[in-house]
Amino acid sequence: MIPMVDLKGQYKKIRKQINAEFASVLENATFINGPVVGEFQRDFERYLGVKHVIPCANGTDSLQIAMMALGLKPGDEVIVPTFTYVATAEVIALLGLTPVMTDVDINTYNITPKIIEKAITPRTKAIVPVHLFGQSCDMEGIMAIAKKHSLYVIEDNAQAIGADYKFSDGRIAKTGTIGHIGSTSFFPSKNLGCYGDGGAIMTNDDQLAAKMRMIANHGQPARYLHDVVGVNSRLDSLQAAVLKVKLPHLDKYAKARQRVAAGYDKVFRNIEGLQIPKRSRNSSHVFHQYTLRVKDGRREALQKYLDSKGVSCMIYYPIPLYKQKAFEAYWNGKELPATEILCNEVLSIPVHTEMSKETLNFITKQVQDFFAA
Repeated sequence: MIPMVDLKGQYKKIRKQINAEFASVLENATFINGPVVGEFQRDFERYLGVKHVIPCANGTDSLQIAMMALGLKPGDEVIVPTFTYVATAEVIALLGLTPVMTDVDINTYNITPKIIEKAITPRTKAIVPVHLFGQSCDMEGIMAIAKKHSLYVIEDNAQAIGADYKFSDGRIAKTGTIGHIGSTSFFPSKNLGCYGDGGAIMTNDDQLAAKMRMIANHGQPARYLHDVVGVNSRLDSLQAAVLKVKLPHLDKYAKARQRVAAGYDKVFRNIEGLQIPKRSRNSSHVFHQYTLRVKDGRREALQKYLDSKGVSCMIYYPIPLYKQKAFEAYWNGKELPATEILCNEVLSIPVHTEMSKETLNFITKQVQDFFAA
């Protein structure tokens, strides 16, 4: 099978550096909070252009710690897209907050300022824009709405790390650094992934950074002093070692994914019944996923056909969050039209850093053959 992501091939190119960093951690035996964690943190802060990075155990924890630090109270509403992975809404409900699940733009798959503004009530306290599949939401518009209504913004940047957002005045910022807090995951298949679980929180706010560091470490400002109820969420040294090696390659990885996406676009844009991913005008796209819309009810047939030809493909996401059993208490019974269409049409095909021209041509030919039959 042609994999969705080729982590083995990627590892082979950086094996010497990875193994050397692993050996260093094993030699000094600082498996938790070792020096390499601090080194990666500082490198990541410089790359993002952000004042504070707080490494943690995984992407879900990064969202939970962010919300805990904002002092949100049970019953407070948090606006979140329903077309996303469960973790985004999961932590909201876990903390006793109310996830207000909204529709998304049918072309970019992202939440928009207009959609957000319609969902705001007197109980709304925060917005969680998800930069889905690798490109930014309209953060300038979202931050303007947040300022107008005195709301917090937590960016879920798990799928768009390294993407650039361009403001109307020409200023450029990395996704995850624009809201009050940004969060990300280092799950192995992410654009910047480790070899286990890992995550990080980003902010330019000194007070929020101090509070989040404290929460992530059992609520301790100093050893054996517990000022708040916290959690145990740390990025271990071996995972930090992997990320330290991979970070300098991140922009090169993005360009490789963009080349694959451009190759797909060239062929697929002319196929009737297939819609290629739309690019946002104010964001670069780092293609965590290359997600097509397969129309006329042919998605499952295409998926089955590609599978028979040895081409992996995945549906992200087949069910709206509001129709998941875990969230039925938060659903008002009204379906959201764009989300319903996307859940029935989207199909993601392989896009990764190691894809050869031959593999790209093979995949595009299989798709062409399916629609030509």
